[in-house]
Amino acid sequence: MKTDIHPEYHPKAKISCACGAAYEVGSTMPEIAVELCAACHPFYSGKQKIIDSARRVEKFQTRTTKKATVATGAKVKRAKRAAAKVSKKEAKG
Repeated sequence: MKTDIHPEYHPKAKISCACGAAYEVGSTMPEIAVELCAACHPFYSGKQKIIDSARRVEKFQTRTTKKATVATGAKVKRAKRAAAKVSKKEAKG
């Protein structure tokens, strides 16, 4: 077995989050900086944070609301054709 190949273990490593929370755990790194932790992660906190730099979420929401209000497809086309046939028959008769 090779000697001196394992990294040094720090039993009280400091983990600091972007929200300001700090934890002490065991790690091979003495200090770790993270962006999300249990205090600020949406799954654990119940708060939804949407970071939308390219307007992707906003575009998706407008697209889904547009689909809900404007119906398209084969069924709609068939219904329009049937209504047109009925109106033609009424105009002749």
